[in-house]
Amino acid sequence: MAELPGIVVTGASGRMGQMLIQTIEASNAARLVGAVEREGHTWVGQDVGAAMGGGDLGVAVTDDPLEAFAKAQIVIDFTSPAATVAFSTLTAQARAVHVIGTTGMSDDDLAKLSIAARHATIVRAGNMSLGVNLLVQLTRQVAAALDEDYDIEIIEAHHNQKVDAPSGTALMLGEAAAEGRGVDLASASDRGRDGITGKRKRGDIGFSAIRGGDIIGEHDVMFATAGERITLRHVASDRSVFARGALKAALWGLGRKPGEYDMLDVLGLK
Repeated sequence: MAELPGIVVTGASGRMGQMLIQTIEASNAARLVGAVEREGHTWVGQDVGAAMGGGDLGVAVTDDPLEAFAKAQIVIDFTSPAATVAFSTLTAQARAVHVIGTTGMSDDDLAKLSIAARHATIVRAGNMSLGVNLLVQLTRQVAAALDEDYDIEIIEAHHNQKVDAPSGTALMLGEAAAEGRGVDLASASDRGRDGITGKRKRGDIGFSAIRGGDIIGEHDVMFATAGERITLRHVASDRSVFARGALKAALWGLGRKPGEYDMLDVLGLK
């Protein structure tokens, strides 16, 4: 029987890092071979299972990503833009599949990922859940069907520890709405309303961000016109949906040609 593909999880101590480790350990399709944390983190040197409050898993947390990636076929990465860009160079050297759930990436960050994708398979999405990616498709279709008499507003809610806004998922939805309308999101986006802003500009795609408590993720796309509203909604009640999607993307990426892919590729929705 062939050995299961090995996965390294970066940002192992984070909420998503721990959920990913639990998901991989529960899977019969892959194995955990590495856990990476930043230099100086208290978990470094500990068995990752013990650090998470459970039994040993036989994998020590390291602050040396190059050493960890060399043993893996897949790297799953939900960290920060700067860390993800640095990891992309190392995953390309290791010829590992790089699954990226990091959000808040700048245009410059994305350009650097494109360079890495010349030599590595990168699967990147602002949200890894099946439901959200179906919502993206529906948003594109509804936006294409309705004219600019329908205002589009994307409302998202997350926990109070989230550092970027709008969320990566909200931006995915905004891009889908813009594609459906045949416009550029950068020119149609309305992200800031404070004070006397004047009336809403026809055709704008608005964003509203809510931060509070332990909200995992809620996204609404509202199409509003005189006399009616249409609302498309996705609510995540368990972070495991993102981990399961990331693992699905990781396994899908094995054997693919170098390049940039997303969850619509993984789910066959393109």
